[in-house]
Amino acid sequence: MKNKTVIVIGSSRSNGNTRRVVDQLISLSSDIDIIDLNSYNIGFYDYDFKNRNDDFFPLFLKILEYDTIIFATPIYWYTMSAQIKTFLDRISDVLHEDKKVFGRKLRGKNLATISCGSDNEIFDGFTMPFEQTSNYLGMNYLGHLHTWLDNNSELPDIVKNKLKEFSTYL
Repeated sequence: MKNKTVIVIGSSRSNGNTRRVVDQLISLSSDIDIIDLNSYNIGFYDYDFKNRNDDFFPLFLKILEYDTIIFATPIYWYTMSAQIKTFLDRISDVLHEDKKVFGRKLRGKNLATISCGSDNEIFDGFTMPFEQTSNYLGMNYLGHLHTWLDNNSELPDIVKNKLKEFSTYL
């Protein structure tokens, strides 16, 4: 049985370059679902849990149905998007008291990341939050794929080839 995979997109533009990369990956491996964080109301983490009635917890439960979770993000100021960062911060909600059982359900699941930048340069430290989050939660970190579009807003052949190789691990 093939693993169920979901790509969680966190971008300021739902149909921007990161989505184009994700669509290319899906064309290579059709057994992938997409969740666009722009479609959800997810507030920032706070210690008083004032956001407990937003969309985070139902979305988190939905994501638990998958074996592999891929976070797809543009690179903003050398790091992940605010949407992805907020989602990762909110995992703290399911590691607290009455919801600990849900946070523990991430153990053994796979996590990977895809970034999309303006060129092929990726900066040291970009993957550290994902790697450490995966480690802390007992997940298997599958790695990171950096992508970009060329000057004509097309995916370069090297990126297409990287996506093809990446798809074989899903």
